[in-house]
Amino acid sequence: MQANVIKEAGKATIKLNGRFDFNTHRDFRSAYEPLIADAVVKAVTVDFSSVDYLDSSALGMLLMLRDKMGGANKEVVLTGVRGNVKQVLDIANFGKLFQIC
Repeated sequence: MQANVIKEAGKATIKLNGRFDFNTHRDFRSAYEPLIADAVVKAVTVDFSSVDYLDSSALGMLLMLRDKMGGANKEVVLTGVRGNVKQVLDIANFGKLFQIC
């Protein structure tokens, strides 16, 4: 998986590409950790439009992201969710924890 960060107008988008699983935890953490202390960034969007698979460890990584960003008063939104990825997030009731667009 690749994780690219795009920042504009107080928002950061983490665009994911490929499989989001345990093997990608370092890449994902490297993408979001600088955003925690970035005072300009008020909201973080995770773009799943190019992700075709995620596992339970990815769910844990999303919860960690939510906790860290919440502690910094930053909103987290999930976008581009479709297919199997949407199914997994729905089964895990992530719609109650995240805004999913």
